[in-house]
Amino acid sequence: MDIKTIHNVYFLGVGGIGMSAIARYFNTLGKNVAGYDKVSKPLTDELISEGIEIHFEDDVSNIPASFKDKPHTLVVYTPAIPKNHKELNYFIQEGFKIKKRSEVLGMLSREKQCIAVAGTHGKTTITTMIAHLMRKSRMGCNAFLGGISTNYNTNFLVDSESKYVVVEADEFDRSFLQLNPQKAIISSVDADHLDIFSDENDLKEAFKKFINQINPGGTLIIKENLVFDIPERSDIEIYTYSLNKNSDFKAENIHVENGLYVFDFVGVKGRINNLKLGLPGLLNVDNAIAAIAMATLAGVHNDEIFNSLKKFKGIQRRFDYQIQRNDFVYIDDYAHHPEELKASIHSAKELFSDKKITGIFQPHLYTRTRDFSKGFAESLELLDEIILLDIYPAREKSIPGITSEIIFNKISNKNKILCKKTELLDVLKNRKPEVLMTFGAGDIDELVEPIKKLYKKA
Repeated sequence: MDIKTIHNVYFLGVGGIGMSAIARYFNTLGKNVAGYDKVSKPLTDELISEGIEIHFEDDVSNIPASFKDKPHTLVVYTPAIPKNHKELNYFIQEGFKIKKRSEVLGMLSREKQCIAVAGTHGKTTITTMIAHLMRKSRMGCNAFLGGISTNYNTNFLVDSESKYVVVEADEFDRSFLQLNPQKAIISSVDADHLDIFSDENDLKEAFKKFINQINPGGTLIIKENLVFDIPERSDIEIYTYSLNKNSDFKAENIHVENGLYVFDFVGVKGRINNLKLGLPGLLNVDNAIAAIAMATLAGVHNDEIFNSLKKFKGIQRRFDYQIQRNDFVYIDDYAHHPEELKASIHSAKELFSDKKITGIFQPHLYTRTRDFSKGFAESLELLDEIILLDIYPAREKSIPGITSEIIFNKISNKNKILCKKTELLDVLKNRKPEVLMTFGAGDIDELVEPIKKLYKKA
């Protein structure tokens, strides 16, 4: 497909984090961009303010007339759009050029040297950190991020002078198999998305295919000790990274100074001493090792990394401080897998070891709740108090017998409450938590502002 012949790009599910980054890309090219999303939210408000026309009702009559010009229109959709969607079926029946988000990202990534970050956890942080390190260096970069960078308040970065594009390589729907990166990272390969993959081995096979799609002469950086058979590739360089094991890239002398992690980075291109990272949790030092390793291999100088890492502010909804007072702390986090929950809660316990931590969790997907109910219960038990909400279904229909109660009944901690999302604010009115955390990838983010208002001091 020749992008030059495309004048109009229409997005079905434009408010998704991956979709909106691509919409912003086409908008910067001067294309006409419009789309549909199910609900209005801050991200869609931002897109509208940038000149992208968006509506929120599935109705063919809402499609602007210019986007019905079949020869010059590309339609991009996300797998979250249901098969009975009226607008999607209109474009199918009329024979428009229609592509999945992952196909378009794959096409765009081939225009530059692609750095792709894959993994069931950590990929958004690592991707955004690489983009920041490169952006603040003489190398520059373009980037399609899986979260909103706090430094740049966007999920899309453009630099026409840079030869690099940094992308998040999502395993959901096997999307990352549309990519042919020059350089790649794999941070983790834990069971997830078992609505897409038949089992954990099927997931691992997809990651092997991803490795085999790295361009000859390319590079793979992979987390040390993953339970995973790496395909033999004599035509690419393969390195390992870890927090403190004897890997090609690692950290030494990790300690805390004035609330910041300080560490020495040791890699194949030398050592960088006394690096400072403002993000909480040892998991983010681990993520930083991967990001710094990739940045050094891409040509970023050690002094550039030293100066820019300490300025990295993270990603919205990733251990995102909403209120930070001596008497009360509120943190919002996107964690929606047992391992992510565990890592986030451990980070909070490191920082607030003398305080009681209350967590509110909204499970995401019926299938994930069914497949990982035991793991969710074990992770949530790390909290002092648990408030469990109903399942957010996203793209799924309900599964008989699968509710939040199956997690709730497996939690041995007696300080637990099961409530509906609509009841949460009333439940919180009767409580004075010391550290409050909200977790989930559904619509729990709609509660962040009301919770802040509830606990805001007069």
